[in-house]
Amino acid sequence: MDGEISTAEVEALLDSDTPPRIVDIRQPVSFSRGHIPGSENIPFNELPSKVASLEGADRIVTVCPHGQASVQAARLIKSYEGTGDARVESMAGGLDAWEGDLEADVEEATADEGPDAPF
Repeated sequence: MDGEISTAEVEALLDSDTPPRIVDIRQPVSFSRGHIPGSENIPFNELPSKVASLEGADRIVTVCPHGQASVQAARLIKSYEGTGDARVESMAGGLDAWEGDLEADVEEATADEGPDAPF
């Protein structure tokens, strides 16, 4: 892992010519309710079997709710031979610290809500 990166730095990088790959490690239901635009969802428990999909990336930023589990995810990604040359960082503070817009997958976000409330 190459350290932590601030949310402001992530936002600036997303607007650059060479945006990083943002890997959100939350479960799909949480991801669908709101995530950084352009991010991809690879749940932490699936990361060991899907880390190969990140091969060839120049820069990877891991994201979680509070910025703690994403540190472990960044270490795992960096230890993989195919991503060893990439810059791999964890977003400090996680989504709690994110001040930018979030994108939601409306159909998936509401699919698990249960029956309609009577009022």
